Amino acid sequence: MSFKTPDLLDRHEEKTQNGSVRVVAPMFQPYGGRVSFSGQIVTLKLFEDNSLVREALSGEGRGKVLVVDGGGSLRCALVGDQLALMAHRNSWEGIIVYGCIRDAHDIGQVDIGLRALNTHPLKSVKKGVGQCDLAISFGGVTFRPGEWIYVDGDGVIVSDQPLNGETR
Repeated sequence: MSFKTPDLLDRHEEKTQNGSVRVVAPMFQPYGGRVSFSGQIVTLKLFEDNSLVREALSGEGRGKVLVVDGGGSLRCALVGDQLALMAHRNSWEGIIVYGCIRDAHDIGQVDIGLRALNTHPLKSVKKGVGQCDLAISFGGVTFRPGEWIYVDGDGVIVSDQPLNGETR
């Protein structure tokens, strides 16, 4: 599937006005090898502990995007090259990290969509602390499990329903 977020927003202007389609603040940097990606949202909420990220990415990800609320921490990385490779092997469409990643150059070689706030060389702790499958909020948007996310070079949009208007 190929799409442009500006075109999706133009085609669904009424949904943007009524709040069923939301635009995330422009805060993320691109790191993965895939520029555009979309899918159904799976959420995690955690802080400086990526144990649940590994657990989530070890499962089947076809048609899904993992959205990680890392509290916006810039003190350690929540995703590195090994987790990006795992996500690719398990067919995840992409990962959004409200926090940092590491191994940016290597992740850029992996066919996975990945957006994060920044990079940090320090790995996270691993205590297994966090929550799965709940509504999380950052960038002026609430992300709910099962909703849809569309990401490209122009930005990130979230919709409560899949959006038509893709080009093939």
